[in-house]
Amino acid sequence: MLVVGFDLDMTLVDSRPGIAATLEALSRETGVFLDAELMVNRLGPMLETELAEWYPPEAVGPAADRYRDLYVDLGVPGTALLPGARDAVAATREAGGTTMVVTAKYEPNAVLCLAQVGLDVDHVFGWLHGEGKGAKLAEHGAAVYVGDTPSDMAGARVADALAVGVTSGPHDAAELDGAGADIVLGSLVEFRPWFSEWLRGRASSR
Repeated sequence: MLVVGFDLDMTLVDSRPGIAATLEALSRETGVFLDAELMVNRLGPMLETELAEWYPPEAVGPAADRYRDLYVDLGVPGTALLPGARDAVAATREAGGTTMVVTAKYEPNAVLCLAQVGLDVDHVFGWLHGEGKGAKLAEHGAAVYVGDTPSDMAGARVADALAVGVTSGPHDAAELDGAGADIVLGSLVEFRPWFSEWLRGRASSR
């Protein structure tokens, strides 16, 4: 079975406006300054890792929990589909493949974001980062993982999956190459032609 995994934030969806709105609300509630612009331009790590840069250790957990509550009303509506995302999922399905989203985002909120943009995938797994993503990809036998961060490329490597980088996020082609990407695309608009060629090569090598 062909399984293709995708990261969510800045791979399939642009979640920056919703994340910024949620961070600003959290900042107002907690009285702690959060540089939302800076934070949304370095998406990738787990939320707790980012919040630890701004809150004392004992406040990180409660702040993360409150963020996730606020995100339902403020973050989800600010989510937009990135160019090529719907077609990339469609190309996978047309090839008889199964699609899975593996993301660091809290899983219930990831499901809500996908519903917001009307993108249907077969499986959604959240709260995973780096090697944790790799373990989940390996568990499902993913052949390809598409993401926008170096940690996504590391996760693909752990799963022995083809690491496909996209520069729709904060990292450029050189950074993704350096992290072990097998191929780097400018965006998911380029996914279908690359995927078709890769499938032909895969078939001919059997």
